[in-house]
Amino acid sequence: MSIETNLIPQNESKTESYSNSGLYRNIQYLLALPRSFKKGILIVADFFMAAVCLYFALALRFGVTGNHITALELALYASFPILGLYVIGFYKAVARVFIDSVMRGVLQLFAVLIIVYELLIYVEWMPSIPRSVPILYLFLFFIWLWNSRLTIKELLNRFQGNRVLRSKDSVYDNVVIYGAGMAGRELLDGLRDSHKYNVVAFVDDNPQLTGAYIFGKRIYAADQLVDMIDTLNIAQIFLAVPSISRARKREIMDKLANISIKIKELPSLQEIADGKVTVSNMRKIDILDVLDRQTVEPDETLLLKNIKDKCVLVTGAGGSIGSELCRQIIKNQPVCLVLYELSEYALYSIHQELLGKQAANPEYQNIEIVAVIGNVTNESNLIKILKRHHIQTVYHAAAYKHVPLVEHNPFEGVINNSKGTYHCARAAIQANVETFVLISTDKAVRPTNVMGASKRMAELVCQGLSYEVKANPSAHQTCISMVRFGNVLGSSGSVVPVFSRQIENGHPITVTHPDVTRYFMTIPEAANLVIQAGAMASGGEVFVLDMGEPVKIVDLARRMIHLSGCETKDDQHPNGDIEIIFTGLRSGEKLYEELIIGEDNVKDTHHPLIMQAMEHRFPLNEVEQTLDKLPQKAEQHDVKWLKNQFYHFVEGYQDNSTAPKP
Repeated sequence: MSIETNLIPQNESKTESYSNSGLYRNIQYLLALPRSFKKGILIVADFFMAAVCLYFALALRFGVTGNHITALELALYASFPILGLYVIGFYKAVARVFIDSVMRGVLQLFAVLIIVYELLIYVEWMPSIPRSVPILYLFLFFIWLWNSRLTIKELLNRFQGNRVLRSKDSVYDNVVIYGAGMAGRELLDGLRDSHKYNVVAFVDDNPQLTGAYIFGKRIYAADQLVDMIDTLNIAQIFLAVPSISRARKREIMDKLANISIKIKELPSLQEIADGKVTVSNMRKIDILDVLDRQTVEPDETLLLKNIKDKCVLVTGAGGSIGSELCRQIIKNQPVCLVLYELSEYALYSIHQELLGKQAANPEYQNIEIVAVIGNVTNESNLIKILKRHHIQTVYHAAAYKHVPLVEHNPFEGVINNSKGTYHCARAAIQANVETFVLISTDKAVRPTNVMGASKRMAELVCQGLSYEVKANPSAHQTCISMVRFGNVLGSSGSVVPVFSRQIENGHPITVTHPDVTRYFMTIPEAANLVIQAGAMASGGEVFVLDMGEPVKIVDLARRMIHLSGCETKDDQHPNGDIEIIFTGLRSGEKLYEELIIGEDNVKDTHHPLIMQAMEHRFPLNEVEQTLDKLPQKAEQHDVKWLKNQFYHFVEGYQDNSTAPKP
């Protein structure tokens, strides 16, 4: 198996002998010259070779060498292409980064020069030149230009690589590029000057490419990848297939599941087209690529229904879900978007981000973006804001959602999550808002913590208010619905960024329990489905998003360790890199999350990823009586009373504030 490994330091004597060689000193001397001198050297060399190429073109035409042209004529006619190259900026290009596009300009120039030469021959201004010679001459000269620049580029690349080898601290990662297409070739070209990576081979799914070479790098079959890891001492795999499907990517991940190796990928074609990244950008594999999640194309009609040409308000606009809702809302071109947020910093951040998007996109120019600091429990202020901006759609994402924090601050959590939802929904009804959508959570199903119970109480509030609106349609028209889903990757409470930081710092990964299981989806997908679900509502529905299969957190941690190129440290691998430590379930935490209260209490909708739960409701006045007592009980810190209310209203509630150890 012949693989180029000349860039990997073998021993100090080899690099030392190279650094003392005459070639190295000559290259170093030439590189140190001023740019004008180096340009002059290239022009002189090209002029000399242009004369040589013209002489040989005449020799080919006549079949013998001889004095077919004077030295003055040879110099004059050879100067034409040199002048043309100077005019088109050929000598402004840096020889070491020579690319094909430069030579395309040279081809166009030579096509024009052939016409000029033929015209001069036709009017007998070049009597010593036959008509066929210009074509032969410029063909030979083009070959010289192409090969001379490629040679310079290759020599300089080798010089750069060997110059780095002289450093005792130089460390290389052997890299395999997965994908031998255009993106893979461009990536190889971009890595040639790298001081960190040494590309040793390609891997491709196309069997017709197996055994071929690209710039001296062999292409292997995809099924040889696992064997190559040890054979070639591979440290990283770069996926250079921007159009690869998530399913195919997951197959590759599964193949490498038991191998500790770093895997990075080029961005998607959409990101490249949008100008967000370039083909040379590498990034870590998205953890979603190793989760078995079904995705479907969004229904554009549903996305536009409650947003297009309407005035929209988002509470909790600076949070994980709220901010993503705002990003997707402006894409659907509302007339006005009001950001309602209690945190000044979070509000400022999302407001500035949206203003930046607006400035960069002409389609967003007419959208009014308003930032409002406010508390969701302030009903009178909400009514004022809703009426002032003629709000037609409200997405209520404001909530305290960190389980341990709410467990230790129960009344603050319930007042914000449950009573705040009550005031938001009532304000929407009073302001004649058309659509009100509550963002709920899977933790509201048979909760074992205050946060989950407070969100189920928020759902009961919306169910009760929706029933009241339907009972009196002549007075109020607000359509109230709820959307329930599980964990989102990348949110402020997600384990993924926590695990990433722990791995980067070389710290042990902390998992609460070996059996703890969660559902996952991305924030953009969750926000997208929330908008679509809200558009399907007729009033009172509890929509449940299809979260796919639940994932064991410990399996997620192991996969992230492997994707980072590390090995899990355990009894079977005592010399591993990253250890997983079980800390015990946190206060109020469940082993398993659920999305519906009863298996028979759900039905499908016409959207494959959105279901409707048929949940029990309570009369609104019963819920209101409890909400009215909250401020007084909060003053007394009567947690026992609060949990008794949960036992009454929240089906399946259990007080699990002291969780068992694993």
